[in-house]
Amino acid sequence: MADTVQQKKLAEQKKRKKKPVSRKKTDYYDYSLLAVVILLTCFGLIMLYSTSAYMAEVRYGDDMYFFKKQAFISAGCIVVMILISKIDYHILTKFVTVLYGAAFILMALVRFTPLGVVVNGAKRWLKIGIQFQPSEIAKIAVIVCLPYMIIKMGRQVQTLKACMILGLAGLVLAGGAYVFTDNLSTAIIIFGITAGLIFVSHPKVKPFLLIGAVGVVLILGLVLFLYATVDPETNENFRIGRILVWLHPEDFADGDGYQTLQALYAIGSGGFLGRGLGNSIQKLGSVPEAQNDMIFSIVCEELGIAGGIMVLLLFSYLLYRLFFIAQNAPDMFGSLMVSGVFIHISLQVIFNIAVVVNMMPNTGVTLPFISYGGTSIMFLMAEMGLALSVARQIRFQDV
Repeated sequence: MADTVQQKKLAEQKKRKKKPVSRKKTDYYDYSLLAVVILLTCFGLIMLYSTSAYMAEVRYGDDMYFFKKQAFISAGCIVVMILISKIDYHILTKFVTVLYGAAFILMALVRFTPLGVVVNGAKRWLKIGIQFQPSEIAKIAVIVCLPYMIIKMGRQVQTLKACMILGLAGLVLAGGAYVFTDNLSTAIIIFGITAGLIFVSHPKVKPFLLIGAVGVVLILGLVLFLYATVDPETNENFRIGRILVWLHPEDFADGDGYQTLQALYAIGSGGFLGRGLGNSIQKLGSVPEAQNDMIFSIVCEELGIAGGIMVLLLFSYLLYRLFFIAQNAPDMFGSLMVSGVFIHISLQVIFNIAVVVNMMPNTGVTLPFISYGGTSIMFLMAEMGLALSVARQIRFQDV
């Protein structure tokens, strides 16, 4: 009898206990990243039309010449970005060697074959059915190939030998961009992505801080040496000339410093709230090729410092989403690949805006998603597609 009562009590206690919480894995898609990319692209198209309409009418008799080309390419690239996001990014591990070799060979074709095309005095384009800059492929090659090499190295990545091998792999593509396409800015970005990925994958921080400090000191020393020893009147090296222009643009107001000064005038005349969309004066020929590298100065002139801050906030949110994806990626390969995209976008935004406000010498780097350029938008969208592909494989636990 006592046993029966005891059994009933145990049964009642079991009923009162809560049922165990079931956990299930849910698919994730980063619609926030997709939204901010589309928002930046649409904003870029609006500013592109406002910036380029006058010069497009003068040159081509069509004020929408630049806008239509960029809008068509952007729409197609957004579709391609979404399609890439649906593909398993692990498939890239099978084509690492092909991608790396193709990037190097295509850059070599620019220099050594008739397929290379000169645009605005620079031979950086390759025409194979379509016209594009193969140095942009080199950026993606570094973003994909170095993470793969780091994964294969495993714990050996913290050794000096491994770091030198990774650095050499990036340096070869950076050197190719400089030697074959005469594109120093892209070479710097490729090497910057390489250094950033090595830093992210390496467990120690102090060696990189020391190398960075030494690098800054050497660069400052070189700038001061050039300033003290090079005569602007007799100098024929245009890269040294750019450094001299950066230090004192007002001394070159009628020459190489003209674009920089006009961009600064545009920013200054815009004030905090700007002249109003479409009301820029500097875009009427004062800022050469305003729709390209210097488009940020027109943004500030028409929308003011407030508009410039808005653009920076959009890029900040884009980088935050990339950081979130890298942090929650399902594996190290995905995390490092998105980290490479993060480093690339960061460097390009910093370089472009720093040039516009004369914080560094002119480098010819475009502002992502906003400056005019079909090749740039095409490969940027491909990178965003890779980031979304990694994000799609993130799994969260439902409680």
